[in-house]
Amino acid sequence: MTKINALGIDVGSTTAKIVAVDADGKMVWHLLEDADPVIGNQVEYFLSQAQQVNGTMDGVPLVATGYGRKLVHQASRQITEITCHARGIYHEFGHGGTLVDIGGQDSKVIGISSSGKVIDFAMNDKCAAGTGRFLENTAARLRVPLQEIGQTALSVDHEESISSTCTVFAESEVISLLAHGIAVPSILRGLHRSLIKRIYAMIRTVGLTPPLMLSGGVVQNAAIRYMLEEETGEMVMLPQHPQLMGAHGAALFALEAKE
Repeated sequence: MTKINALGIDVGSTTAKIVAVDADGKMVWHLLEDADPVIGNQVEYFLSQAQQVNGTMDGVPLVATGYGRKLVHQASRQITEITCHARGIYHEFGHGGTLVDIGGQDSKVIGISSSGKVIDFAMNDKCAAGTGRFLENTAARLRVPLQEIGQTALSVDHEESISSTCTVFAESEVISLLAHGIAVPSILRGLHRSLIKRIYAMIRTVGLTPPLMLSGGVVQNAAIRYMLEEETGEMVMLPQHPQLMGAHGAALFALEAKE
């Protein structure tokens, strides 16, 4: 039976995650699912699964993060995802730098000090452009499976410029390009470039302090990593579980409170 010392839950816009850590803060168990519209039910399920793993929930602290963190009433604390992502990535790599977290509904660039503290951040949460939703919507329109869009974009050298920064207008632009016979891979490469340019604008706002680190589910897309390196001139570092950095950071805060 796995010994759980603390738990962190990250209720995101598209996925929900729970991470358990041992006494040293090492991730020992996790679950990741599509976000349920009824957050309370999903949290209860997560905690029941954790209890099966650990045998009991007595004395196991829980911290919540993510946009739905305030609905996790079982948590002793609710901490912003910016703070938790910084904490999780610092624990994995052991140094500061610039963290880019690309989520389903928002993106963040976080400056992290050599001691793991958040120095500055920029956040895109008012528009889907620059987020995973931007790619997801257009991938559906192009009838390319989401898990294949990165490799499809990288399969060609030519990229078709997408000038619209609004997801709705970009979709109209894509329809027009298709009508003019432009190849799908070139359109996808242009869409990725458009997203990366928005991310790079946020990086310039915060200031790029190497190394450049990535978190969030979208960064598993190979084209995102390749184009971000191309745009910034910096190699990127990817944690073992990019989508779990927020939940891991929350669990680490829970562990510290326990001590």
